[in-house]
Amino acid sequence: MTSETSRGIVRSSELTRFRLAPNPGPMSLAGTNSYIIGAPGAAGSVVVDPGPLDEPHLQALAGAGPVELILITHRHADHTAAAARFSVLTGAPVRAADPAHCHGAPPLNDSETIHAAGAKIRVLATPGHTSDSVCFHLPQDGPHGSVLTGDTILGSGTTVLDYPDGTLRAYLESLDRLERLGPATVLPAHGPVLPALDAVARAYRDHRQGRLAQVRAALESLGADAGVEAVTDAVYADVDPSVRRAAELSVAAQLDYLRSAPPN
Repeated sequence: MTSETSRGIVRSSELTRFRLAPNPGPMSLAGTNSYIIGAPGAAGSVVVDPGPLDEPHLQALAGAGPVELILITHRHADHTAAAARFSVLTGAPVRAADPAHCHGAPPLNDSETIHAAGAKIRVLATPGHTSDSVCFHLPQDGPHGSVLTGDTILGSGTTVLDYPDGTLRAYLESLDRLERLGPATVLPAHGPVLPALDAVARAYRDHRQGRLAQVRAALESLGADAGVEAVTDAVYADVDPSVRRAAELSVAAQLDYLRSAPPN
């Protein structure tokens, strides 16, 4: 057993490794995947989403090698709670799209390219799950590159739209943007690594369109002004109570999308 394996650090692609944070739950699945980016022979590394404030987890990430930069995919606490502590622990600055989650460095800009840890990291604004969601494209990571998708695309299940901060219209546009990257490896913040980002993005879009069809059918039955709770009861009748709030957020985003659609 290698020292990294003993610390729970797993190889996920040519340029990335990850460690699963100890925060399983209905919304976080098995937990948050904290990624370590670094080319072979690079002196430093980049850590993406240090995750919850769990000292053994942070110590294991720091022990993987010198950290030169910390990146955040979006504002949710299961990605950001440890950012300030990890910055102190490693001396590395933190960059996020939201200035509130930056420490010692400026916010991320859409389409900027970061050169760090021997890798090229392209920032992609992908709002929808939240307004500040970003993905990180590693074009040199394997034959088709890879994308750290945060919660925009998960390794299993579907993404919750944190409405009203996240919207369906923005999310569908983000899926279009990701699909255009082709068959890149998907490195999600929750769940297993997936192949072929373009195929996954299409499947996510198909799922959303299917849900929209169900919401339209519910409105035809319940009335055009039906509320979130009534539509959720109709569309997500069998949902587990632990994720009922997430279902209601998704329905609210879908209703907003349908009711704000431009006229034909």
